[in-house]
Amino acid sequence: MENNKVKVKIYGQEYVISGAKSREEIIQVAAHVDVRMQEIAEAAKASGIATANLGVLAAVNITSEYFQVMQELEENKRINMQLEKDAQHYVQLWDETKKNYLDYKEETQAIVMQKEELLGQIKALEEENSNLKDAVESARTQTQNSMDAVVRDVEEKCRELENSFFDLQMENLQLKKEIEKYRNNG
Repeated sequence: MENNKVKVKIYGQEYVISGAKSREEIIQVAAHVDVRMQEIAEAAKASGIATANLGVLAAVNITSEYFQVMQELEENKRINMQLEKDAQHYVQLWDETKKNYLDYKEETQAIVMQKEELLGQIKALEEENSNLKDAVESARTQTQNSMDAVVRDVEEKCRELENSFFDLQMENLQLKKEIEKYRNNG
């Protein structure tokens, strides 16, 4: 990488800074040092402190900022690592939730299929029950008709027997009368 040489002004003095950074970055660093030195010089004047060691004070101040930024960077790294762990944990929870959802969906589909199968069986049993009720009703009707026919036949035979019995009684009376007649005449 090429070294860039840049002429900059820091606290009123010109310096040539050479480095691998871009021209803009070198100017930005020099401007930051200049601003910090100006701030420290104003604070020192306001406090009545000599500005002889202004460069050292600026270096200490900038180094303090550097350490604070490094500390914040370390804290951010720690937070980032925790966030990555949390993200992995949440991804794992998400995967488990997704798997549980898919399992639930499969179970639900199986239950729905089982329900449909059971409803089909119930419908077939209801149809069979209806057919059996129809058959029972038909058998009951046939049995009733048969019984009615048998009762009519029995009643008819009873009437015939009654008529025959009546005829026999009449004949018996007549025979008794004839026997009586023969007895009296004879």
